Amino acid sequence: MALKLYRRHRKECEAGHPEDSKSGEFEEGRRGWKRCGCPVHVSGSLGGTFKRQSTGRWEWDAAKEVVAQWESAGAWAIPLEVPPPQPVEVPSEPGVPSIKEATDAFLAKCQNRGIRRTTFAKYRTFVRQINKYSEARGYTRTDQLTVVDMDRFYASWRDGIRSRAKKLERLKSFIRFCKKRNWLAEDITEDLEAPQGASVNVPKAPFTDEELGRIFSACDIIGAPTKPGPGYRTWSGEDAKDFIYLSIYTGLRISDVATFDVAKRLHGNNVFLRMHKTGKPLSTWIPDWLVDRLRARGKMNGTLIFRCGVSYTTKQLCDIWRNVRLKKVFSLAGPFEEKPTPHRFRHTFARILLEKGISVADVAELIGDTERMVTLHYAKWIQTRQDRLIRILQEAFADKHRPNVVVMNSGRL
Repeated sequence: MALKLYRRHRKECEAGHPEDSKSGEFEEGRRGWKRCGCPVHVSGSLGGTFKRQSTGRWEWDAAKEVVAQWESAGAWAIPLEVPPPQPVEVPSEPGVPSIKEATDAFLAKCQNRGIRRTTFAKYRTFVRQINKYSEARGYTRTDQLTVVDMDRFYASWRDGIRSRAKKLERLKSFIRFCKKRNWLAEDITEDLEAPQGASVNVPKAPFTDEELGRIFSACDIIGAPTKPGPGYRTWSGEDAKDFIYLSIYTGLRISDVATFDVAKRLHGNNVFLRMHKTGKPLSTWIPDWLVDRLRARGKMNGTLIFRCGVSYTTKQLCDIWRNVRLKKVFSLAGPFEEKPTPHRFRHTFARILLEKGISVADVAELIGDTERMVTLHYAKWIQTRQDRLIRILQEAFADKHRPNVVVMNSGRL
């Protein structure tokens, strides 16, 4: 029986895969697969003995090397716990920190920039990945990283093309950070390029009014919570409606809605969005009926009006709303031309404002983006832009030749 390799996911799997679930190398090569550092296991028989055990490696190639040693020996000759590669001894160079020290300093620099919490979390994820890669290769110092290592590290990513492009920017930023401090002699990511198609602009996909109508009808179908038993559900369609209303009327991201605190963010009809670059709070307005619904939820559920359970983290809350509650709503409301996601409510907020003639500058301020990005992604819905282009065309062709209208025998012009 040939030995079979598979990844067995841990309870603390950084990609969020269920504990004790398994995945194969081919499965992880699919687009959108979330990569993690859980160990690769092996199962099968050697020397008449069947075993399931860890290879002690998280990279497939490294795990195959371990298994090749076992198969060559024809028995489970290597201990169950395979020791990790020993750090490669390199001559001591003054002023060159360890990879862990370099990544910690890089994260500190990112934090000092005051970047958004969700963006900083992506930098943390990148740092964990490059540290794990370095540990797997037995590296301890930044000057041990080479151009070939960057090729291997880049090739190991299983994100979509745009996510890979963004992660590549973070990798290049880290390498420039090290080079500027003379921890690396050269830019070892210089010839790495983003995947083809990563720079192609994809217009945002807000929900249409017709789709919103079907979404709210789906909430009505869900109805009240069900009693304990098969299909037991603690939440109602009205809970989902309030979550969606708040998302559409404020443009807040799912993490901000899932952790919305009425005591801190709701003041009269104003919803606090974020601190403006001037240092003053920036808020948006919501109607009285929505204020009443949110206040009623606060009296019933406490100030964290969309909390599920008692002590869930922000990620867990987002996963519950995204992958359970809103997923059920979308399944009842479908089909959709574009895949329905909670983030499309934020795009809908921008779409509604732009269609009403709100300036690009004001919309950019409300969603916390630049005017250039709003114009780039939402041009289709910028009414003032459409009106301006129409006037330009009307004026350009106003004095141009036009034919006389002649009625043909067929009755057509």
